[in-house]
Amino acid sequence: MTLRKAGGLAALTCAASYVFGFALLVTVLAPLGFGTNEIDSAAVAAFIAERPGVLIAWNTVIYVVNALALVVLVVTLRQQIARSRPDAAAVTGAIGLVWATLVLGAGMIANVAVERTHALADDPVAAASLWQTLHAVELGLGGGNEIAGGAWILVVSLAGRASGILGRVPSGIGALCGFAGLATILPALGEVAGAVFGLGAIAWFVSVGLVLLRQGQTSFAKEISA
Repeated sequence: MTLRKAGGLAALTCAASYVFGFALLVTVLAPLGFGTNEIDSAAVAAFIAERPGVLIAWNTVIYVVNALALVVLVVTLRQQIARSRPDAAAVTGAIGLVWATLVLGAGMIANVAVERTHALADDPVAAASLWQTLHAVELGLGGGNEIAGGAWILVVSLAGRASGILGRVPSGIGALCGFAGLATILPALGEVAGAVFGLGAIAWFVSVGLVLLRQGQTSFAKEISA
């Protein structure tokens, strides 16, 4: 398997992790207030006491799996862009790996929060307090804002367009998604901008994944016919 094909599959994996995350967010986790500023810590602690595996699975997919796939995608796009614009490739690679690190760290913190909270199931007040504290750390790393992600998707979309790697559609989606991610720094726009970023990221990951896979097939065909 070529790196380009691996990158394409990684992009689709990132998109799938977002879809999985949204699906649980609006169904099983909706009563707890996840994704809003009205999250109920006591309700979350009670939920963890009964069904810790649900949040462990959710955190693992949206953070850990996403971050590992993101690393492959970042490296792939950096390599593709470097062929014509090495300086831009270096910048996009650095920002992308920073984002992947923050996402992975947020996931590790989130899962530790579930484990520690479950261990305090006999003391609901202490469990809720501990989860709220660790959740704040998770949000600070990236679960509550999309600044690093917005910055990477924006710059890699622009660099990809300038180098001819990405077409008009993925670059346009990336620009919109990137600006939405950066807008999450504003409290008044946090929830709306976060939703736009998340939905936009799904479309962007899918479009980039298809571009990379299509390019990989074209390259393979050329090698066979040579």
